[in-house]
Amino acid sequence: MVTRRGRRMGRSRMARFAVPIAIPVALGLVLGAFIAFSGGGHSSLSQTALGVAASPSPSPSASATSGTTTTTTTTNVNCDIVVPANPLTAQGLATPYQLTGPNGMTPAQSGCTMTNAVNLGAFVQATILNPATGQLSVYNPLVVTQGTTPAVAPKVPTLPQNAVVTIDFGFNGTDLTQVGATPNALREGNCVNGEPGSVFGEVSFCNGTNFFNEAHQLEANGKLKVPSEGTSSKIVASAGALGSGQDCPVTHNFDMIDQDPSDNVTTEYLLNPATGQTAQDTTSNASNIAGSELLVNGSDNALLDDFIDPVFGCTPFEAPDLANNDQLTSSQALDELLAEKNEPSVPALVPENDEMVLENGQLDAAKTDLYRAELGQTPVDAANNKFDSPAEYCQNMINIQTPFLAANQTLLATGQSAVTAVGDNLFTFLANRLSMSFTNLGCQNFGLTNPVTVTLNGQGVAVAATFNTTVQKANSSTGTMTPAPSQGQRHGRSHHQLMNPSGM
Repeated sequence: MVTRRGRRMGRSRMARFAVPIAIPVALGLVLGAFIAFSGGGHSSLSQTALGVAASPSPSPSASATSGTTTTTTTTNVNCDIVVPANPLTAQGLATPYQLTGPNGMTPAQSGCTMTNAVNLGAFVQATILNPATGQLSVYNPLVVTQGTTPAVAPKVPTLPQNAVVTIDFGFNGTDLTQVGATPNALREGNCVNGEPGSVFGEVSFCNGTNFFNEAHQLEANGKLKVPSEGTSSKIVASAGALGSGQDCPVTHNFDMIDQDPSDNVTTEYLLNPATGQTAQDTTSNASNIAGSELLVNGSDNALLDDFIDPVFGCTPFEAPDLANNDQLTSSQALDELLAEKNEPSVPALVPENDEMVLENGQLDAAKTDLYRAELGQTPVDAANNKFDSPAEYCQNMINIQTPFLAANQTLLATGQSAVTAVGDNLFTFLANRLSMSFTNLGCQNFGLTNPVTVTLNGQGVAVAATFNTTVQKANSSTGTMTPAPSQGQRHGRSHHQLMNPSGM
């Protein structure tokens, strides 16, 4: 059986990287293409630039493509997404979500169209748990531009009795705000967009806390079997390695995270460039929509599943896709379950200095915990800040990821760059992503030094990188400092327009 992942890697993987270089400088941290650089040989990635296919801070992710680009007279970076009634049911999952402009703006006025997915595309992903058997499955609800119809009507999934569903949202812009199609839609879905007046940004969730609580209980009872992450003889163990040193990376590993870990989804859609209509990415739809183009959300998960794992010979956790004849596919929730099952002794959980969990530029433990809960992560632990504090997160990222990239440089350089406007291969992309994450997290505020020196060509693309692998110690006395704004202020930037090395 040909898996969805296998077909994606073959049929249309190259298309997803056709990201325009001329991207608004208001880019944040997306997987798109980042252009804003700082001196000293380091690249400064804006979290908004990751909109192409990355996360909300300076590190690249996967990029999205579209044949038709919507132009607007103003540079808008935020959109609304209309959540259908009863979103956790089979009918709710099959009802298209609608992308539209914020504050009453139309899709055309705002640029919030799926034909403009590279900059402002929205993506939705559901992971379903059968509480009776522990079986997992995936379904990717369709997003359409408000006022349009699907190119192909979504397939209504068959859900198990009492199914527990989590829905994750990803966005290639800066702030995506959930709006209910009915007065009760968001409550029916247990949807979480952030704190009142302070959204997370490009990500949001529905029913994640209930899903992971149930999954953890089923794991404890032996009903849910989450596999091992596996090992690879191709991985070169480094001085900062945890575990065996050859364990396949998971999304909680400091050797692959960035400034905003565990963000965005692995969902892909098909675009009919002739009509501007979207469809679910299925084998049947790909065959029947002539000239279809693939739309991708940049994310840490896509970076791991589609770029890093293949190079190391590792395999992501996959489950049947209910929209695509049960072909195996990945999801953000599956990646989280795998990471939790195989969590390293020093896990990389969502840090308080992640832009998406800041409150008016200040650290906010409550908002961080709200985000973590939707992904099944433990709350911030004030008593043990080995990985929870902003200073320790920066220190671990430097001391674990730097030697890992240095040790595996030769193999990573054979891999395809997730965003060719960020690095010319997977190694230079990851190196540039690490450098940008250092800046966007304000790691310099903790007495730390950027360990990466990036060489850029005339187009601003990283073509080489060197590392200082000296072990560093953060100054905990500055542990409450917030990240330096630089070009990392997400508001007013288009996070996904600049491939966020971190998001991917």
